[in-house]
Amino acid sequence: MKKICCFILIFAYYQGMAQQDFEKRLAEAKTAYAANKLDDARFAMQQMMQELDILTGKEVLKVLPEKFDTATANKTKDNVSGASGWVGVVVHREYGTRAADGSQTTLEILTNSPLVGMLNTVLSMPMMAGANPDQKIVRIAGYKGLSQKVSGPNGREDYEVQVPLTNSLLTFKAPGLSQDKVVELANTIKIADIAKLVQ
Repeated sequence: MKKICCFILIFAYYQGMAQQDFEKRLAEAKTAYAANKLDDARFAMQQMMQELDILTGKEVLKVLPEKFDTATANKTKDNVSGASGWVGVVVHREYGTRAADGSQTTLEILTNSPLVGMLNTVLSMPMMAGANPDQKIVRIAGYKGLSQKVSGPNGREDYEVQVPLTNSLLTFKAPGLSQDKVVELANTIKIADIAKLVQ
């Protein structure tokens, strides 16, 4: 019980600190703007946007699945990192050890992903995906996505699913499973909830 109480207090503390950082950056931006220090105001706004992206990433972690099949979330390795702007924030979660070589199932969301445009082109032109036997257009929780073969350790064939969400990219990898099983597991992700948060 003590561990749970400590965890709740630490979580509340960090949430409060993140909120304070956001408000601090907003105040810095207003002060710099009022003093006609536009470069300083811009820098403070960029810092504020990064804080906002990280807060959003932490909200995304809350809606990610607790487990996929028998692989349970390893929340100690949850991570929200990156610099907002040109390259986005990465939300990362790992799940159990599934493959014999110790590979883990992973779920990542990358905001402001430069790959979204290319993926949307493939999804809007099925002939492009059809030309590559390693790719297949699929529906994941009502969203159009791409399932593709990727090379795993020792030449093993693994599969990943990528789903574009406006300007963000969701990537789900489950090493050691068949393509159909990876698609089945991906369909359990609450993609609509994630999409609302990252838009």
